[in-house]
Amino acid sequence: MHVVVIGAGVIGVTTAYYLSELGCQVTVVDRASDVARGASYANAGQLSYSFTDALAKPRFLFRIPGIVAGRDRGYRVRLTPELIPWGLRFLSQCTNRRAQQNTLAVLKAALRSETLMQELHKRVPFEFSHRAAGKLVLLHSGADVREARANAALKMQLGCETDVLSRQAAIEIEPALASMDENFTAAVYSQRDSVADSRLFTVGLKKMLEKSGRVAFRLSETVKRLHKEGNRLQSIELAQGRLSADAVVVCNGAWSGQLLKSVGINPHVYPVKGYSVTLPARDAAPQASVTVLNKKIVFSRMNGDLRIAGFADFKGLGSERDSERIDTLLAVARDAAPLAADYESSERTTWGGFRPMTPNGQPLVGPSRIEGLYLNTGHGMLGWTLACASGHDIAHSIVSSPRKE
Repeated sequence: MHVVVIGAGVIGVTTAYYLSELGCQVTVVDRASDVARGASYANAGQLSYSFTDALAKPRFLFRIPGIVAGRDRGYRVRLTPELIPWGLRFLSQCTNRRAQQNTLAVLKAALRSETLMQELHKRVPFEFSHRAAGKLVLLHSGADVREARANAALKMQLGCETDVLSRQAAIEIEPALASMDENFTAAVYSQRDSVADSRLFTVGLKKMLEKSGRVAFRLSETVKRLHKEGNRLQSIELAQGRLSADAVVVCNGAWSGQLLKSVGINPHVYPVKGYSVTLPARDAAPQASVTVLNKKIVFSRMNGDLRIAGFADFKGLGSERDSERIDTLLAVARDAAPLAADYESSERTTWGGFRPMTPNGQPLVGPSRIEGLYLNTGHGMLGWTLACASGHDIAHSIVSSPRKE
């Protein structure tokens, strides 16, 4: 069985791995010159198996006026014809019942992804800076603490243990918090969460798959459109002709909607842009991953450096003013953790990438309404966390589906 995977980020390449393990011949197509050049390139690096809390929730509604007015530095919004219908769907998810349902649905996938990653880590012949770091989310208000306790109780339904700690207890776990300029009152802690470099993972997996002889990569090739006949996908159109397959999986993240439009599908995936800066770590850098909730930034120690990532910009697929947002990210990080990194270093890497988000925060993993066409997209900020479960599930879905000759 020949399967084409569109997209060579961590989602697409992990999908190719699981398909190849099931005996498929796979072709991965991407417009970039190498794998992991988009959202997988320099994300926060957190494998946040325990933290799948829905963004769409009642408390988020109170932040919207400040976000739209530009007073919240963690978000930027530009109202566009594409954002408005997506935003209305998002608002419909901002109820307690739906927030809980969405959180648990993603948590189920995340916990399976954790198990699959542990299995895969034992099998791959390369390093990708995987480390059981644990994760701390800093809380600043009584409302934060109450919500954290409710979420902790909710997650225990699936056996996922997260602890709401006092400030002092959090500092005992991560002494670097004492040198942070953050007046947090409590923290949520998960010992099971990890850190790893998604780019190194994706690059290493590509090399392994090429050696297997079952996966070919066609990079620097843009998929122009999908072609179907009746209700059956026939081929994908490239600059140099068409490519046919028994099945096609759309894994191109924030660009999924543009491509699927050619066959009349709207996945309701919106590009939410995030940013990161990687700097030399100082001794006061935390060993655990740290999320400063009210500033929407995270700190992850990885490869001897400190990666600072965050923000969520709803402005469409554009790169204007990226440098300004990077400067803001650095300013926020310096205020929060002034001793954690060498902020003046010239040895720094900056990144801006689009995370594909669905209104309810749940990824789209499974067959579309068109025969032979499958979706593996819409993972939002949790693509790295959910990659193994999503790749595994879509591969088994494709192989087990009945095919018409």
